[in-house]
Amino acid sequence: MLLHRIQQHFVDGADLQYQCAQAVGPALEAAVGAMLSGLTGGGKVLVWGSGVSAALAQSFVAQLVGRFERERPELAALALGINPAITTGALPGLDAATWPMVRQLRALGLPGDVLLLMAAAPPGADALAAIAAAHEREMVVVALTGARPGELPDVLKDTDVLVALPTERPARVHEAQLVALHAICDAIDVQLLGEDTETEIIEP
Repeated sequence: MLLHRIQQHFVDGADLQYQCAQAVGPALEAAVGAMLSGLTGGGKVLVWGSGVSAALAQSFVAQLVGRFERERPELAALALGINPAITTGALPGLDAATWPMVRQLRALGLPGDVLLLMAAAPPGADALAAIAAAHEREMVVVALTGARPGELPDVLKDTDVLVALPTERPARVHEAQLVALHAICDAIDVQLLGEDTETEIIEP
């Protein structure tokens, strides 16, 4: 019984990845285009992750600044909210627009930058405030969420990108987010470096 349950995780995960390939491939392609436009235009990618997605945000930034599977010049990216001195400034009574991570976004975001926002549950007031701040800074927003994007469709602009993964289960959302981020990294590398099957893949 336990063995079957363990094996079922892999079966369910593989099924979800197949669904994602069909459902969100075009949206991910649009996300890659938005990020490449910002990065090659002198901008940067600011990454906001909520909950477990915050760890994925740090991993994604490391792969942009460092490398994914091939050597290439570093790309400008920063994970928001990883400095405890900033995040612990969230004191009771502050409204969403003045939460530390939103202030950090306002301080660092510039026109031409891209905000990548990731969440498994429907984004809360802090995420919505971050999107508003990004729009104030004339940034493009890419949202990578589960099947319940909450109010995002109402607040995102036509120039933004919503990638709503076809699952509501948080663990599965995080799994699919990781694969989606790897797909983005690979697509960026292909656009910048070309497809070179002879290049040795470097262990991250």
